[in-house]
Amino acid sequence: MTSLFQGDALPTNARARILHTAHRLFYAHGIRATGIDKVIAEAGITKVTFYRHFPSKNELILAYLALRHERWMQWFDATLAAHGGKATALVPTMKAWFESEGFRGCAFINVVNELGEELPEVVAVSQAHKQDMTRAIAALLPASRQRAALAQALAMVVDGAIVQVQMTGDAPGSLSGLQRVVKALLAPSSA
Repeated sequence: MTSLFQGDALPTNARARILHTAHRLFYAHGIRATGIDKVIAEAGITKVTFYRHFPSKNELILAYLALRHERWMQWFDATLAAHGGKATALVPTMKAWFESEGFRGCAFINVVNELGEELPEVVAVSQAHKQDMTRAIAALLPASRQRAALAQALAMVVDGAIVQVQMTGDAPGSLSGLQRVVKALLAPSSA
């Protein structure tokens, strides 16, 4: 899979370095489990530098989500296109992600579970991410009166597969289920 930061060189700009480090740590370990001191230490900056760029952890979290959204959507669009640019591209696209190093589920589902009640902004950001993902899926479908509803259903199935892989570690089983549902939803009688 094209990197979402795995193996990327650490930027020299302090703000970008903080954000890059937070992205890696938040996604790998969770936001609550990752303290600001760990981000500061691994970014190789001072507390003063950190707080100059991010006055609070909440601001860093929102910046992380914005960056994650941008990088993930670029990857998703490119990978869907590389697999043919049709709805059938969903399965090999998700396979590439599920089998990538460091896969830990959807950052947006994870953050809502971790912080949704405490930081309502993450819910709004995550909803916007899912809407963009659904729009990308809709772009794979032929024009029809059912396009929006079908895209929504496919997005829900993709999210279910993501959670299933995260919970069970069974990527092949989840992909098989995803493929069956995608095929059934795309059958002429359901379109």
